[in-house]
Amino acid sequence: MDFAVGLACEGMRPIAAIYSTFLQRAYDQIVHDICLMHVPVTLALDRAGIVGQDGPTHHGLDDLVYLSALPGMVVMAPKDENELRHMLATAVSLDSPVAMRYPRGTGIGVALDPEFKRLDLGKAEILREGDDLAILALGSMVYPCLEAAAKLEAEGIYATVINARFMKPLDEELISALAVQKPFLVTAEEGTEAGGFGANVAALLQDRRIPASVLRIAVPDRIIPHGAPNLLHAKYGLDVDGIVNRIREFASSQPARVAVKYRVSLP
Repeated sequence: MDFAVGLACEGMRPIAAIYSTFLQRAYDQIVHDICLMHVPVTLALDRAGIVGQDGPTHHGLDDLVYLSALPGMVVMAPKDENELRHMLATAVSLDSPVAMRYPRGTGIGVALDPEFKRLDLGKAEILREGDDLAILALGSMVYPCLEAAAKLEAEGIYATVINARFMKPLDEELISALAVQKPFLVTAEEGTEAGGFGANVAALLQDRRIPASVLRIAVPDRIIPHGAPNLLHAKYGLDVDGIVNRIREFASSQPARVAVKYRVSLP
């Protein structure tokens, strides 16, 4: 971290690539040497989220929380390898510290744009629209949420799906508008629920005095054991079926006027 700071102070745009879990060991340097001096260092966080087969020490579940807590830090997560390229180009163009997190494994397999483009800071992307709820998905959760939305549509439930892109800054205007328009919101992230993306969305709505029901889909606040990532995703409700089931259950707990719309039975 300190070497990257030195490069940034000399006018370069360094990219420090490191496992999310290992970056925890350099937190003091991030706080005092990067953020305090507000130098343009880009942190590329590999193995963000559930890693599983590398053991419980290697899960990268806390980075969204500990990095977004730092003043001046931009925190973002791409939905696929093409967007990762654009985010990296965006990161090195900013005069601020930036953290970009992405999961272990292969890419989605999408086509790559021939040229890099700079993304609008703090602006999300609308991927599909529906009247019944809005799903705000971050990073690796975007494609599972799109699949979940397709399954829900087959049941007559129509979901708007948002690629949030940014944990910090949030797309405050879009989130606020969706909270007003939709019966409820769902947030989805491959990180710890405590203080994470969903918590930030809920805090935003509270600060703006927007009454909204929010279902937060995230990794529970506990130590996650060793295991294959697909099995751990299923265990904690982060796979497609888990997302669908969580949304069904949450809809059934809503007031009657909402529950009837979702064709669910009330107790």
